[in-house]
Parts: sequence; structure tokens; C-alpha cells
Amino acid sequence: MKRDTRQAIIEAGAELVHRQGFSRTGLQEILAAAGVPKGSFYFYFASKEEFGLALIEHYRRTIGQNAAALLGDRSIPPIARLARFFARVRESMAAGGCERGCPIGNLAQEMSDLSPAMREGLKEALAGLDAGLRGVLGEAAERGELPAGLDPARTAAFILDAWEGALLRMKAEKSVEPLLRFEEFIFTRVLG
Repeated sequence: MKRDTRQAIIEAGAELVHRQGFSRTGLQEILAAAGVPKGSFYFYFASKEEFGLALIEHYRRTIGQNAAALLGDRSIPPIARLARFFARVRESMAAGGCERGCPIGNLAQEMSDLSPAMREGLKEALAGLDAGLRGVLGEAAERGELPAGLDPARTAAFILDAWEGALLRMKAEKSVEPLLRFEEFIFTRVLG
């Protein structure tokens, strides 16, 4: 029961924080959304920062599972898998009105200067995303499908950096246009 309640708090908090930010989300609001009695938060988390670390792990796991499902399908060539991954995320962002962006990126922008512990957790989460991209690009290189001279590790880091920037602009413009520009440039100029 304790684990289920803790997970309910994390899941309700993840939704609220993704929508409105960590600082703007109050503990009572999270507990109400989770259907947990007031005052229960500190039974499961020693602090809001500890809750933030649990959120980062939740986001990392959820995003990682979704990415693995799309990027791990070896019946599709690696670059095509990568293109499909970004197209699916773009479609999801469009369906959500281009409002939320990446929960890891959002938290990094909001909390990296405020919480060293959260910054480290976010850094690890981003490293996990980078590793997924690096794996697909490494496979493409092994198959001779990566342009000559393109290092899979550095290219994966650049792609992740560019993607997070495109998501930031998407939110500011409330448009998928930055994501479409990203995809066009990455798949026709960098990887094409």
C-alpha cells in the first residue's frame, strides 16, 4: 500500500509539474490530485527536493521506455527509426497544443541553478537520452549509413542539444515549426 500511495503521488505530481512547473506546483495540490490525505507527503518524501528527484527518475524511466520501444525496433534501419522517433514526439507535442515540451528539459531550465541534487539527477537523465541516440547512431555507423567523419557520440550530443532547443522554441511559439526545422536539418543536412 505504501508503494502504491507513493507512486500515486509521483504520477499526479509528474502531470502537474509537467503542465505548470516545479515551483508553481504546491504539495497540497499534488496530494489532492493523487487522492491522498493532506499531510501525507512527508510520510513518503523527506522534502520537496526529494520528491523532485523521484519525479526525475519517473520521467527518465517513462521517456526511456517510450524511446526504447521506438529506437530499439531493429526491423527498421537506424536512421529511419530515429526519424520515426522524432516524428512521433512532434505529433504528440502538436496534439498537446505545443505547450509542455520535454519534462526533463523543463525541469533543467527551472531547477538546475536552484538544486545541485536535482541538477545531477537531470544531468543523468539527459545522459540516458544521449546514450539512446548514440546507440542508434553507432548502429548506423556500423552499417555504413552514417556520413563519413561523423562521430556517433558527438552527433548524438548535438542532436539532443538541438532537440531540446527546438522544444523550447516550440513552447514559446506554440507551433511545431521549430520541430519541423530540426527534423529537416538533422535528416537532410547532418545525417542525410
